[in-house]
Amino acid sequence: MQKRANVPTLISVEGSKDGKQHRIEASLTAKETVQSARKEKSPSKQSRDPLSSIHQSRISKPRVKKAQFGKRSKRSNDRIIQAYEEPDSILQQKPEPKNPEHTDLEVDDQARKEIGPPSTWMNHDSITAFCKRLLMNAGSYAIVEAAIKRAQARLFEDSFVPWKFYPRNSNFEPATNATRTYVSGITVRQNATDPVGVNKPLAGAVNESYTLSISGDGAVEITAVSSVGVLRALETFTQLFYQHSSDAGVYTPRAPVYITDAPKFSHRGLNMDVARSYFAPSDIMRTIDALSWNKFNRLHLHATDAQTWPLDIPALPNLSKNGAYHPGLSYTPEELREIQAYGTARGVEVFIEIDMPGHTSSIGLTFPELITGLNIQPDWSTYANEPPSGSLKLNSSVVYAFLHTLWEDLLPRIAPYSAYFHTGGDEINENVYLFDETVKSNDTAVIQPLLQKFVDFNHGYARAAGLTPIVWEEMLLEWNLTLGSDVVVQTWLSDDAVLQSVSKGFKTLVGNYNNWYLDCGRGAWIDSLPTTASSAYPFNDYCPPTKNWRLIYSYDPLTGIPSNLSHLVLGGEVHMWTEQTDPINLDNIVWPRASAAAEVLWSGAKDEMGQNRSQIEASKRLGEMRERMVRRGVWAAPVQMVWCQQNGTQCAL
Repeated sequence: MQKRANVPTLISVEGSKDGKQHRIEASLTAKETVQSARKEKSPSKQSRDPLSSIHQSRISKPRVKKAQFGKRSKRSNDRIIQAYEEPDSILQQKPEPKNPEHTDLEVDDQARKEIGPPSTWMNHDSITAFCKRLLMNAGSYAIVEAAIKRAQARLFEDSFVPWKFYPRNSNFEPATNATRTYVSGITVRQNATDPVGVNKPLAGAVNESYTLSISGDGAVEITAVSSVGVLRALETFTQLFYQHSSDAGVYTPRAPVYITDAPKFSHRGLNMDVARSYFAPSDIMRTIDALSWNKFNRLHLHATDAQTWPLDIPALPNLSKNGAYHPGLSYTPEELREIQAYGTARGVEVFIEIDMPGHTSSIGLTFPELITGLNIQPDWSTYANEPPSGSLKLNSSVVYAFLHTLWEDLLPRIAPYSAYFHTGGDEINENVYLFDETVKSNDTAVIQPLLQKFVDFNHGYARAAGLTPIVWEEMLLEWNLTLGSDVVVQTWLSDDAVLQSVSKGFKTLVGNYNNWYLDCGRGAWIDSLPTTASSAYPFNDYCPPTKNWRLIYSYDPLTGIPSNLSHLVLGGEVHMWTEQTDPINLDNIVWPRASAAAEVLWSGAKDEMGQNRSQIEASKRLGEMRERMVRRGVWAAPVQMVWCQQNGTQCAL
């Protein structure tokens, strides 16, 4: 292949700041861009082979790549945050002319049959034509510039050969010796100024819609209202392209194409339990990447629970020192900031949950005087849903002093990156308060006003930090607390809970455990004693069966919700509780099943005719998405065996 000179890839940015016009230009040579992409991912020679996905087991899991997530993110995240204050700091260089070698693809029908389907190409040699014209406000520069670099890496390093999705030995690829149309330029236009707080929006505060077009002559145009919309469009753009098996480049068979797209729901999230099992920051960042590829916009970190307190609180240093499973298995303030900023740069808002008053016995490892019913054995099930038992005392001045110190430390640190703070409130056990000397009762009439005071106290601190509280449904529907109108209610027990919550006027998140709990159906994690084994047989967990992707895809978040209340359903979350999940199996437990929920939350469960979306159509999309995630370093589980993927509806009944 003839080599070209290192003609710069133009990044041209125009916008306004303080009412003045600004133009900022930067460039990367073709060589620099490719090198940058390869620094992002340095696969083995075998994994670069486009046919290596024939046997995915031959591809070694990219452990080095995991370790690199944190390194990359710290530099890029600092620049993104800095860009909001210093947008004019981007390198300025002069633009280069478009490459003249790009030609239109002109073949007659007979020739097209012989050379394969028409397509639009990009390859390393044509990267010089990856020209961007960015028309947007100054605060968006760094976010979009970084996203474009990631898109380049995805296109040229992580595309895959889609042989699994065509009949065997079929001619599904364009011929390499045919005249090609190349992508000749990309224009990205943001036609409105990002709102204040675009990096930490409330649900619905940022418009994520976009349009994307690829013309017959290879011109690409992206238009969005916000920088987040640009991120979504760039992700769609990368998913239009495939690797050619000859390693001749990447191409799309879908041009010309025009796409207009917008999300159905404004809150599209994953709840990830990082307390019952510890996950390194690189594991969380890898999950954030996968969330962004699937157009999720929230990561809910369930940060603490009965079993561990893996969150460093400098004002209370012994909390994680004693509460983590092992020294070093806790998140420092710097790591938490890095995780949240990493999400911000990818359009994924990371918010934190500190569950209480239940699920708090890990606090008792440092402050036993704050906890009632701490680790009662062997009859723990009378006082808690899981071992170890223990809840914060409800009417103790010492507890309130502890909470004051906790919130004064934690909340100001997380507020710059999130609009929300989850205060928990699920699975409160009344019996444990028989041991609380400040309560001495399991009567809900006695406990309820004390719980109201407790929640009001916590929500006051959240609001003072500029955060909107989220609670589990029990606070509203079981304990009948008086909640502020700003509070978001997260449901999980039933569809009726969603209806009850919105009927009371509350913004609500869905996530019925019968449909969207990813941990379910894997069998009991509680050991059975010889005396109880027969009654526990066949040793199911509490929520069988496994929620397969088809069940997840069939779930409609608006089931039973009247149209006049549907606006209160902000969206929902799929849930990954980690009693039996750790970093080793995280990817294939979450993905690609979470992708099915992502499509429901983005597009809705019904098509434009009001019918349930087709599993047959979704199956191929999900299968392709799985291949892309594997190529990008996320070890997602297969959707179907290859024979079914190659033969369309022949695996349907």
